[in-house]
Amino acid sequence: MPTPGDKVKLTAKKETVEGILMPSPDEKVILLKLSTGYNVGFPKKDAKITVLEKAKKSKTISSAKITTQKNLPTISILHTGGTIASRVDYRTGGVVASFKPEDLLMMFPELKNIANIESELIAQMWSDDLRFRHFGLIAKKIEQHAKKGVKGIIVGIGTDNLAVAAAALSFIVEQTPLPVILVGSQRSSDRGSTDAAVNLICAAEFIAKSDFAGVAICMHETENDNNCVILPAAKTYKLHSSRRDAFKAVNAEPIAKIDFKTRTVEFLAKEYPKRSNKAITIKPNMEEKVGLLKIHVNMFPQQFEFFKGYKGLIIEGTGLGHTPGQAPNPEAAIHKKMYPTIKKVIDSGCVAVMTTQCLFGGVNLNVYDKGRDLLNLGVISGKDMLADTALVKLSWLLANYKKDDVKKLMGMNLRGEMNERLTYVPEFVER
Repeated sequence: MPTPGDKVKLTAKKETVEGILMPSPDEKVILLKLSTGYNVGFPKKDAKITVLEKAKKSKTISSAKITTQKNLPTISILHTGGTIASRVDYRTGGVVASFKPEDLLMMFPELKNIANIESELIAQMWSDDLRFRHFGLIAKKIEQHAKKGVKGIIVGIGTDNLAVAAAALSFIVEQTPLPVILVGSQRSSDRGSTDAAVNLICAAEFIAKSDFAGVAICMHETENDNNCVILPAAKTYKLHSSRRDAFKAVNAEPIAKIDFKTRTVEFLAKEYPKRSNKAITIKPNMEEKVGLLKIHVNMFPQQFEFFKGYKGLIIEGTGLGHTPGQAPNPEAAIHKKMYPTIKKVIDSGCVAVMTTQCLFGGVNLNVYDKGRDLLNLGVISGKDMLADTALVKLSWLLANYKKDDVKKLMGMNLRGEMNERLTYVPEFVER
């Protein structure tokens, strides 16, 4: 009788595959994990299974012996979830994760030649479950480890909201004398194409060998394992759901490149924040009642009205920063109610900021009459800020500054989140 964890051969109609039998949530479906790492389901009634190898008893991750090397720096690795230190238990189909330094060294033995490792598990969660208050929690842990005198800090996090978390931490961590590098993995660690090890090792090499200080991201530069890039925390976007080189700087350039084979660091940015003896400073509070509304065709006034009473609203407008609001024909008559509703939202005490759905370029509310209409209503230009970056910036400002100051600061570049001028480049996917 086959049991989960067994290596089996399955024949269904004219197809034959081999894989590891996994627990199935549907009793009518047989679930296999293929050698590629993907799970595939087959109707139970059509399948014939032959056991090729019985499952071995599950073992916990074995620990490598920790030895501190005086000639190496110390790096703290903080975990919030994701796949950086996880592997699949094929016997149960569950994920086994361990975040002790000795277990990390067992999984990524190259680390022991780069630094002495300290680690702490902050939370084990999907990045989709992140809330504003989590960013403050992470920042407090960063502060604790920074005060220990470590060389730098790596934050392991799920990739779906990695860029948003980096942007939030760039504002919360007002001043840092050391690097705080966010790292994720696009491919699960049980797959041969996982990028977890390369990303983590490159981040550690960057911390050990550079004079950079600040919050940034370390992920693959291309689909291959040759290089990783250090990306600006407040100007990075995840452009692909699964590619290993999904993260790109938008209206900005990478800070540095790490060659995985030679382990050399090359700075691409001419200017960047450098290490200092100053104490780390954080402002972890964020305002909860801040929202983001994407403009689309066929909108209704009620979609804006929902945010009446909110403290802040980011509008992800079309083009140069527009919303429906004019009625050029009878079919668009309902749009006459849009501007009055936006005005009600702003009059309720909400700070409204306009960004654009276009990844590249920025907002200009002075070009068309629609933009000028929105300015007259009290909408603030977010210039070339990414919408998610504007969201966390506004939340952070509202929790730490007076409303009049918030309006001014939203239009000012605080962490490299906006450019005063955008220069033309022939290929706009890179600055």
